[in-house]
Amino acid sequence: MQKNTKKVWFFAIPLILILGYFIYDAYSQPSIKELPGDFEEVAFVRNENNKGGIIRIYAVSVGDPQNAAYDQCADMFPVNDYGSSTKIYFFDKLKPYPITLTLEEPHYDTTKYEAISIQRRTGVNK
Repeated sequence: MQKNTKKVWFFAIPLILILGYFIYDAYSQPSIKELPGDFEEVAFVRNENNKGGIIRIYAVSVGDPQNAAYDQCADMFPVNDYGSSTKIYFFDKLKPYPITLTLEEPHYDTTKYEAISIQRRTGVNK
């Protein structure tokens, strides 16, 4: 009986440690708030059709435009393969910025809002 208990613990302890690491890793991922620039996601829209490429559009406010890491921030947004695209519009936090976006170009009212940077990431066609 004691031999069986040792076998269970021999497998259970590494399994518990691996699961603990996965949980820790999942909850400790960096976010855009940790990057220089005081980023905050303020709007998002995504197409509903999953038969073609997924299209994601984001609006992000920037509190410190001079020191902002736009490329690093854009790299943190999701992109899938098979022709998907992610477009991120960055807006100065001290000026008006959109809180809703549309899938149709230009995605927001350009007469009211002015993007200070636009980043685009595309997936690989397989």
